[in-house]
Amino acid sequence: MDKFGIFVMPAVVFCIILFGFIRKVPVFDTFVSGAKEGLRSTVSILPSLIGLIMAVSMLSASGALDLLSSLLAPVANWIGLPKQAMPLALIRPISGSGSTAVLFRIFQDYGPDSFIGRVSSVMSGSTETTFYAIAVYFGAVGIRKTRHTIPAALTADLTVCIVSALTVRLLFS
Repeated sequence: MDKFGIFVMPAVVFCIILFGFIRKVPVFDTFVSGAKEGLRSTVSILPSLIGLIMAVSMLSASGALDLLSSLLAPVANWIGLPKQAMPLALIRPISGSGSTAVLFRIFQDYGPDSFIGRVSSVMSGSTETTFYAIAVYFGAVGIRKTRHTIPAALTADLTVCIVSALTVRLLFS
């Protein structure tokens, strides 16, 4: 099976090139055109990404995330969410890598099989990096007004936070 994995990617690339030749598509020219378009998209979303990364770094380094988590701890307790999972709930809509770091810290401190670890796992796997996705996808196509996207996405994230604790209680109690 290890050898199979080594050959999959070259086989896929070969099949794409073969398909292009069969359909009489100028494969190299199409590749270069796509690479140029990808580079333009990368440059167009770069300011949004830099701003987002800087905001997450400042939020974490300033201690604002911990302060906000402790302020929201009574609300978390009321909805049955462990207060230790609050930093993950707060950072997940903003940053995927930041939330992965928080999830890893939760696993180290409480273990992945603890109630806190399970709730955090469900929460991490079921929520989206809302602001990152909006910055990348909306920025790539030039959409400035997000209209109902952010409220709808954050409502979905809040629902997941509540349901994750409930689901883990129902399945593992």
